[in-house]
Amino acid sequence: MQKKTVGLILASAGPFLWGSSGTVAQHLFDTTAISPLWLVAVRMLVSGALLIGYGVSRHLPVMAVFHHPQATLKLILFSLFGMAGVQLTYFMAISTGNAAMAAILQFLSPVMIIVYVTVTTWQAPSKVDVISVISAIIGTFLIVTEGQLHSLALPVVAIVWGVLAAVGATVYTLMPQRLLTGYGATPIVGWSMLIGGAFVLIGTGAWRHAPELTWTAWGQVAFVVIFGTMLAYLFFLQSLEFILPTTASVLGAIEPLSATILSVLFLHVSFNWVGLIGALLIVGVTFLQFAASRANPFVPK
Repeated sequence: MQKKTVGLILASAGPFLWGSSGTVAQHLFDTTAISPLWLVAVRMLVSGALLIGYGVSRHLPVMAVFHHPQATLKLILFSLFGMAGVQLTYFMAISTGNAAMAAILQFLSPVMIIVYVTVTTWQAPSKVDVISVISAIIGTFLIVTEGQLHSLALPVVAIVWGVLAAVGATVYTLMPQRLLTGYGATPIVGWSMLIGGAFVLIGTGAWRHAPELTWTAWGQVAFVVIFGTMLAYLFFLQSLEFILPTTASVLGAIEPLSATILSVLFLHVSFNWVGLIGALLIVGVTFLQFAASRANPFVPK
């Protein structure tokens, strides 16, 4: 029971820090001239280096993936399209909209995974999967309109980036399965952050946009990098040593919830009751899928 408690705490702390870092990033975008591309690059490079350093200190085989050319190629592709993709789209959604909406729209990824598995396996979706898709569609509609059919609650560009963040999260979830199984989560996440961060910094020219920030703003950048990225990933990965991945995935719902609550409390982001119902419908998909997997644990999800 003590190990399970530790696992639950770690699995809750990770998503809470992810949600918190999104809120802090929104405050940076609102109050400074910081570039989302620059922040993503710094976030990934520093966190990747810290995770690889952590792996070395734990005597993990952090270089093993580079001993196999095919695995190295898969790692590079995952770094660009999975890790960098989800980071860039998520922070662009925050910068053009707000942290709460970005986190909630990113949570459409479980539904996209359902659709992908259904199409690629040519298997009819279960009743639970159909309900999940319908719930997510209705929830998204309620969030972006907040009950006002003649207008949108968010700029169109923010909605597009939010949906792309969900696509990025889907790729991030599905793409590295064999890499994680073969080489471990810490090395793969660490190297993908380093490679993806280098691509963003150099490939997009983000290095040209280093901002001039106050000490307070630099402290917020440090929070996003250390607490909202490195420690968040580390806590979540370590939780899998004590609890089931399905349990950890449900606790991932803390991310959009924490981002929403903190945005309302500190950044004065407003939701009407229609938008809140939409958010609950999207986040509720995770709990619905968890309940279905517990009822029939032999059906892969």
